[in-house]
Amino acid sequence: MSSCSLPQRAEVDLEPVKKGTLGSPLIWSEQRSQSPVGAHLFTYSTSLTLSTMDSAAAFLHVWGLFDPNDHGYIEGKHMDEFFRHIVKKLGMTDKLIEDRLQRLRDTSAEGRLQIHQVASIILPEEENFLLLFRRETPLDNSVEFMRIWRRYDADSSGFISAVELKSFLEDLFEQHNKSITPDKLELYTNTMMKMFDKNQDGNLDLNDLARILSLKENFLLKFEMDACSQKDRAKDFEKIFAHYDVSKTGALEGPEVDGFVKDMMELVKPNLSGTDLDRFKQALLSHCDVNRDGKIQKNELALCLGLKLAP
Repeated sequence: MSSCSLPQRAEVDLEPVKKGTLGSPLIWSEQRSQSPVGAHLFTYSTSLTLSTMDSAAAFLHVWGLFDPNDHGYIEGKHMDEFFRHIVKKLGMTDKLIEDRLQRLRDTSAEGRLQIHQVASIILPEEENFLLLFRRETPLDNSVEFMRIWRRYDADSSGFISAVELKSFLEDLFEQHNKSITPDKLELYTNTMMKMFDKNQDGNLDLNDLARILSLKENFLLKFEMDACSQKDRAKDFEKIFAHYDVSKTGALEGPEVDGFVKDMMELVKPNLSGTDLDRFKQALLSHCDVNRDGKIQKNELALCLGLKLAP
């Protein structure tokens, strides 16, 4: 892709995009990604046991110590330390499990240990499923993410409550033809809240749900802010519009507008809330939706951004 930016008109209440301000939502924290493994082992040494947290949550925490950037694998040089740590911290006494882990270590391809291989040995089927569906079905488009957000934020509060999360998990199991008891559903809902509600307020925000759904990197990060020709800006605009126009109707509407606004605003406001998104969406619609049909036509967005499209 070219290193061009799309101009923004001064009348729009949108800040200029700053290059490189948003990292992957799957990175746990800058501090963790920069710190050595040993420091994390000390930090978490007293908190990761099955008696204090559900096994899937405990497993994910331990894995994160050795895979801080969430690649989904652990390099060979960390395998011995990982196995010692996970056997100890998860309180595993089953010799069969230990033997299977050892065989996995000895036969690992490319000198890497994949998360799904280990999880399938250690975790019960349902918890393994909850952990791994994020990797097997990652979202690569914010439009689908916002479609899910709008569906489960049933009261339009700008957050996903525990009740709404439970509804999401119940539908998830049903879609994958897996049965679950009410008690287990309650347990998994509480566990997911513990794992992903970073400020522990009992609600999930946009970033929390993005981590649960393994939403891929912001599409707009592919475009830099260097000045370039009108022709190059128009080419970038075509690529961007095509990405968000999932329905291929030539207009952005509903979750398509949501997805575009989310990605655009997260470049300058990484901790975007549902309320923020709604406010920015209304600002964009009021400025760009010239014919007031609740959609943003391709030519309307181009005009709004100061571009002249070829006839």
